[in-house]
Amino acid sequence: MWRDAALAVARHLPPSAAMLRLIDVGGRAGATLSELRDDLAIDVVPLNVGQQRLEPESADAVVALGTRPEAALLAGALSVLRPGGRLMIVDPDGRPDQDAVDILQDAGFTRILVESAHPAGGVLLRAEKPHVTDDTLARIAQVAGRDVASLDLAAYKGPYVHLLIRQHPNKPAWARQPGETVTWEAAAIQTDEGPVLLAFSALPRAVAFMQPAVLAGRIHGVNKVAKFSRATAAQWPERVLLNPPVEVLAQGELVFISIDPATAEAPDE
Repeated sequence: MWRDAALAVARHLPPSAAMLRLIDVGGRAGATLSELRDDLAIDVVPLNVGQQRLEPESADAVVALGTRPEAALLAGALSVLRPGGRLMIVDPDGRPDQDAVDILQDAGFTRILVESAHPAGGVLLRAEKPHVTDDTLARIAQVAGRDVASLDLAAYKGPYVHLLIRQHPNKPAWARQPGETVTWEAAAIQTDEGPVLLAFSALPRAVAFMQPAVLAGRIHGVNKVAKFSRATAAQWPERVLLNPPVEVLAQGELVFISIDPATAEAPDE
């Protein structure tokens, strides 16, 4: 039963830094979610999460399976979540209705989704702690800022790196013709020692770099952010600069290096 409930919430996990810190209330979700994601740092707490001494605004997600949205749970989750962090509850006895929405809204949550908890049954309640700013760029920067900037790959301990990709042809897998070849080129900076790949520890980091670079006209043609395992990245012949500041684009010519789509974690995303 808990496996099905964990599967129901898996697709609702929020964007995060390189590691997503998740509070598993009751310890019923972590095992299954860890099978699906390598980038989870999971803390298990008892069901009375409201009585736990958890660091405020330290978690990306709170998951509670097999419980109702009680006041103590909601208050505890609201405290421990970072702005934009996400609460996910699977209540096996609940149902999707306005009452469930009102409970979350009255507790101080926003961006509320209430739906059937398929395949587990019952109801899935998803809600977010309000952001402290309406500026989308600032929100992305807040999440991206949790990862250290300008790392060498050898010093990085996260499971994945993300590259800025120029894909040809620029269309989804379902729109391609049989046998049509897809090529990827990754953004890099040309230096005296050769090209240096621009890589990022998490999707928010990549987006935080891309948005000002595009607005300033410093980067063109990127139509994809692709995810690779750290082990794959270690095999690349080029040096990798992780989480570079946008100012790096002024330090050398922007070039694009051929990279094999088949080596990505999900090449058709």
